[in-house]
Amino acid sequence: MASSNPAFSNSPAFTQSATKAIQWTQEPSAQQLDELYARSAATPEQMDRMTYENTIVKTVVAFFVLLVGAAIGWFIPALTIPAAIIGFVLALVNIFKKKPSPGLVLAYAAVQGLFVGGISGIFETIYPGIVTQAVLGTFAVVGVVLALFASGKIRASKRATKVFLVAIVGYMLFSLINLGLMIFGVTDSAFGLRSEPSFIFGIPWGVIIGIFVILLASYSLVLDFESIKTGVQRGAPAVWGWQAAFGIMVTVIWLYLEILRMLAILRGD
Repeated sequence: MASSNPAFSNSPAFTQSATKAIQWTQEPSAQQLDELYARSAATPEQMDRMTYENTIVKTVVAFFVLLVGAAIGWFIPALTIPAAIIGFVLALVNIFKKKPSPGLVLAYAAVQGLFVGGISGIFETIYPGIVTQAVLGTFAVVGVVLALFASGKIRASKRATKVFLVAIVGYMLFSLINLGLMIFGVTDSAFGLRSEPSFIFGIPWGVIIGIFVILLASYSLVLDFESIKTGVQRGAPAVWGWQAAFGIMVTVIWLYLEILRMLAILRGD
């Protein structure tokens, strides 16, 4: 199942077999066969292949760098906008680069950390305690999705992925329109159309959108986990674990920001 996350979908390691069958150029002798059978099987680490373990290590390292950047951004909010721009550029570079670069992935983590820390500090100033709530909410969603995926109770399907892709396109169009309305002053609400005083069954319109997007991000996590599983099963080179770490970061940051925004709408702007 191909992931909708461009960090995975543009990576051949998660869509193609990374190993090829061994072909003998000549008929092996009896002695060669004996030596072959006597050898101990090489582990994926010895073959420099992607495993769950080394992918987890790379992901933890990337998130540690992100947290360090977030700590700096928290105290220097002036870096928020420059970090957002640089982070976007680095994201595009990592997405379209033919081979993963650990340095670029960690650079993205650091810069994105500055952005996340800066925006979090701003929200915390306006709504005290909101960052703790958003962090706990993000951990809860990621934990539940990971547990369900690991237990086999949730898997990606072709039909669900098609619906997901349509929903993502619709959400992107809505976000672009909303941004345009905010830029041109059509709406002066803090979150544009999301903040409009409209209710559906007594629930604020912005909260309904927030829940919808959180569900999209959750399914995106499922697709990310599926892609990692495919990479490990097909024996992708270990370096692609960095691309997996990058993809997970993109989804988790998106999830955190959406939860943060939804909580802000709930608390009023």
